[in-house]
Amino acid sequence: MSGYLKTAILLAGLTALFVGVGFMIGGQQGMVIAFLFACGMNVFAWWNSDRMLLRMHNAQPIGPNDAPRLFQMTQQLARNAGIPMPALYVIHEDQPNAFATGRSPDRAAVALNTGLLDMMPEREVAGVIAHELAHIRNRDTLIMTMTATIAGAIGMLAQFGFLFGRGDNRQNPFGLIGSLLMIVLAPLAAMVVQMAISRSREYEADRVGAEIAGDPEGLASALLHLEGYKAGRVNQAAEANPATAHMFIINPLSGLRMDGLFSTHPKTENRVAALRALAGSMGPPPAPPRPATTGPWSSPTPRTSQRRNPWG
Repeated sequence: MSGYLKTAILLAGLTALFVGVGFMIGGQQGMVIAFLFACGMNVFAWWNSDRMLLRMHNAQPIGPNDAPRLFQMTQQLARNAGIPMPALYVIHEDQPNAFATGRSPDRAAVALNTGLLDMMPEREVAGVIAHELAHIRNRDTLIMTMTATIAGAIGMLAQFGFLFGRGDNRQNPFGLIGSLLMIVLAPLAAMVVQMAISRSREYEADRVGAEIAGDPEGLASALLHLEGYKAGRVNQAAEANPATAHMFIINPLSGLRMDGLFSTHPKTENRVAALRALAGSMGPPPAPPRPATTGPWSSPTPRTSQRRNPWG
């Protein structure tokens, strides 16, 4: 089953869950009010999510004079993807990671943690950027906003359903117990479906990103290193804002709560296996670009032991 078909089925299931919850505990009036409120909240987030997300993680914009090699690489990958060059940001964070944001390819941004630029070789950085460009090209921000709208509406019904005139439960064939169970279980079910959609989009971004870079093995290697380097490095901004975890290429959370159970990302080994299967059907990767004599990545070796700022 393709990633797009799976996403469509999951969205349909989430919509059906919303309608069912509205009938069971909110009635028509509660369903409409909660849905309109959730839509308004998510429309605001849609128009402002990129700025809000970058501000939450203290991302700093960089220009072509700050990181000429990084800009050359991103421009070439954006051309491969057929999208405009996104704005580039860096986050001064030791945990290697990255995310893309923006409501459309014309208003997109890619943010890279300094840990990623410090510790990973250029081939793997290219794979990470290609993955984020795939999210931009696939308009995954739109998809996740749709799921957030519906899941948010379900949460509103679960919290306020009884306040909209259905305390006698005449609309509910399962009575008061059924309503109480729905209040507890419906938001949990919505969260599970939302996580499944997010995981589906990660697999699709891996596939498309590997095609953009022409190097599935490079992205597979990057995922393994990202997962390994994450150990012992706590991303404080992500821990303070766990709702943004699904935006990153690798789950940035430490797992001290229940992050593994409700993870927005597939298991890294499963992603790597899918990429290596794709690599078997593609030709050899393109030759790496000639290193620049100055600027970031002037040496072809990884920066695992270098801690100087890689863009200046």
